[in-house]
Amino acid sequence: MKNKKIDIYGTLGPACCDSDTLCQMFKMGMTGIRLNLSHVDLCDCTEWLGNLKKAAEKAQVNYKLLIDLKGPELRIGVLSENITLSEGGSAVLGKGGIPVPEIVLPALKKGQDVMLDDGTILIRVTKSFADYAECTVIRGGVLKSRKSIALPGADVYPPTLTESDIKNISGAKKCGVTGVMLPFVRGRDDIMILRKALDDAGADDIEIFAKLENMQGVEKLDEFMEASDQIVIARGDLGNAMPLWELPYVQKKVSEKCLKANKTFMVVTQMLHSMHNSAVPTRAEVSDIFNAVADGADSLMLTGETAAGKYPVEAMKYMCNTAKEALKYLAEREN
Repeated sequence: MKNKKIDIYGTLGPACCDSDTLCQMFKMGMTGIRLNLSHVDLCDCTEWLGNLKKAAEKAQVNYKLLIDLKGPELRIGVLSENITLSEGGSAVLGKGGIPVPEIVLPALKKGQDVMLDDGTILIRVTKSFADYAECTVIRGGVLKSRKSIALPGADVYPPTLTESDIKNISGAKKCGVTGVMLPFVRGRDDIMILRKALDDAGADDIEIFAKLENMQGVEKLDEFMEASDQIVIARGDLGNAMPLWELPYVQKKVSEKCLKANKTFMVVTQMLHSMHNSAVPTRAEVSDIFNAVADGADSLMLTGETAAGKYPVEAMKYMCNTAKEALKYLAEREN
């Protein structure tokens, strides 16, 4: 790890889309930015990408641009208004209720747990029918449109790429994209499908970031590690796939496996979660960043902290400075 460098990514969003804020983030040490295409298409982000380029020129940095595809991730549909789900209350999935992808309906059997919005909300199926299911709310919250839906243990296998993914891939090279993040990688076939799509788009030089977000991906990591350019330990959905106290163990084991194979890897999700609303992070959060780098991570990423948080520049400052301290520690340990 001698003279090791690390990439620090932010996520582009309403809180940081102006060129001045982005310039400040670059000056704090940000080396790249992620654009989440779960809700928008690349062609809709022309103004943001223009501001990004302007900011990088002003800060005199060369940056990396990642696009995060929809991929096989499952999401609810568009709601007419936000829905408040109260613990002990009822909810309907499917016809006449919360819209879900058709592929989900056969899996909504009695007793099936359904996690919404990265597991923030938990409901359980009590009665199932052909086109809808009645549920009880176990853990409540406010549900918004297009939030994630996960069904632990259910056999649901959506296609690797959506139509909008193919469209976004076709315009990626023209927009200066350097890497593509594929959610919920389940095996080598997912990587090869994305690789072919990039080749067909004349973008074979764009790197593939394989996101580990379920246990299937973790278990089959050896199968697709070589075909990927970087492994992403995406702790949001990955934390929904197991009891949360098991997540640090899985993160450590994946880190060790990547180091042994000399494969670069990224750690992401809730690294500075409190900074959505606080100008100062918790001690646990900076320790988390430090330990990720000390464990060998080649990249770190902030998500909602920069995309929608109140303190995107401050969050980037804490991220970059903590990573620098960890790199200093690694250098000292080797001497």
